[in-house]
Amino acid sequence: MIGSTIARLAVAHGAEVTILDAMLPLYGGNPFNLEGIQDKIVFVKGDIRDLDLMKRLVDGADYIFNLAAQVSYVDSNSKPLLDLDINCRGHLNLLQACSHINRKARIVFTSSRFVYGTIEYNPVDEKHPFNCLSIYGIHKLTAEKYYRFYHDAHGLPTVSLRIANPYGPRQQMKHSKYGIVNWFIRLALEGQPLTVYGDGAQKRDYIYVEDVAEAALCAALTQGTEGQVYNLGSGTGTPFRDMVKLVAELLPGTVIKQVEWPADRYFVETGDYISNISRLTQATGWVPKTSLRDGIAKTIDYYRQYRDKYW
Repeated sequence: MIGSTIARLAVAHGAEVTILDAMLPLYGGNPFNLEGIQDKIVFVKGDIRDLDLMKRLVDGADYIFNLAAQVSYVDSNSKPLLDLDINCRGHLNLLQACSHINRKARIVFTSSRFVYGTIEYNPVDEKHPFNCLSIYGIHKLTAEKYYRFYHDAHGLPTVSLRIANPYGPRQQMKHSKYGIVNWFIRLALEGQPLTVYGDGAQKRDYIYVEDVAEAALCAALTQGTEGQVYNLGSGTGTPFRDMVKLVAELLPGTVIKQVEWPADRYFVETGDYISNISRLTQATGWVPKTSLRDGIAKTIDYYRQYRDKYW
């Protein structure tokens, strides 16, 4: 979802774009995400864990957006070595390749709000303590440290973005292990009920994918962001139940159910989360443009039109 949106934005700006994707079945790679730009990009099916491939691909690049990841915080706890392999070793491969082949490429790494874990105060700034509740969060934080190390030790111009809760067109819709807004949109489009755990009062910071892509480009293009870490979100906290009500309102007839928290999910519940995005805005001038209502409406319209490509 995010990678293809960045690619579309980069193509629109006249960039020569190469996309690398391993097309692992759980993680959302979908040829249809490139509909309309296939002839304007180079697509390589490959894996960031392949060091030789990474060395070939980074040669000559001006900007690198590294979004490759094992993406489920739930799966990370049951498959920690897989998460380690992709979310740490894979990123070391990229950094090693750049340190040997191309030290000038500006690299944007997409980290996650999950590095913060249990939230102690809101809005969350970049100085918030790290109270990771998942292997996913631990490895995202580890990768951030890799990117900072290669900036400091090897001079690579790297920047990390801690993304809140992204949603929008082109996300995978086959399972619910990440991207809850999109998953609820799928359920509602199918006429299924939406389930809220507990009272649903926990606040989340939902950020539309096109805003994420624009922020990533701003971070890459702005001088002075090298070696830094920035929060990337909407800066607005929305109670989970209010997000669910919005989906139901925009898809009339949708039923909402409330149940108790399952034990495996409650353990990784972080509490309210709202991004303090002031550092990113001050550094780049970027501000989010899309309200939650408008973003959900656009996402619903997209999947109504292209449902057969994602179900």
